[in-house]
Amino acid sequence: MEKVVLKAVKRDVTGKQVKAMRRAGQLPAVIYGRRLEPIAIALNAHDAGLTLGRLTSSSLVTIELDGQEYPALVREKQRNYIKGGLTHVDFMAVSLTDKITASIRIEFSGVSGAVKDFNAVFVHGLESLEVECLPTELPERVTVDLGMLKQIGDAIHVGDIKLGENIRILDDPDTMVAIAAAPKVEEEAPVAAAVGEVAEAVAAEPELSVERGKKEEEGEEEKKK
Repeated sequence: MEKVVLKAVKRDVTGKQVKAMRRAGQLPAVIYGRRLEPIAIALNAHDAGLTLGRLTSSSLVTIELDGQEYPALVREKQRNYIKGGLTHVDFMAVSLTDKITASIRIEFSGVSGAVKDFNAVFVHGLESLEVECLPTELPERVTVDLGMLKQIGDAIHVGDIKLGENIRILDDPDTMVAIAAAPKVEEEAPVAAAVGEVAEAVAAEPELSVERGKKEEEGEEEKKK
């Protein structure tokens, strides 16, 4: 895995003064950890934006600060939703010798035979997996091959995913990750036909009643004569 390094400096600027710091091309951030007091830092906004844009939440990044390196994971990224740029980043410092738990994004690849040949509907049940391992062994993503879904009803469960002997998946092995579901049966045409028949019968019924009423009135008139 390529070592990703971000150079940082300590910052004393807080509150409203942070806006001026951003205008000067700096990105405010913080590092915290189990054995580390939070440290307020500043990064080069342009460099940090390019680097963090290609990392996932499970990518290990090294923060270089005052000659010391802090291995860390990105825990939160705040953005300006109008301009799209980063406004603040939270880094969680980790020990390279202690196992951690992390959420790894699931990505699907390949073509499902059930979807291609039998018009099945692809349904996914999970978007990420919880794993436990050393920070240096964290995968950036979990790739699931949809080629395993060959027939309608075929499913992929957590227990079918293998990430290596040093990575423990914490999710229930029976949890469904993806399934090739049966296509929805079209029933609209028969229902519409039935509704039409009922409507025709209802429309015809008043005419029969009126005609019957006329005949009854004529019969009464004949009797009076």
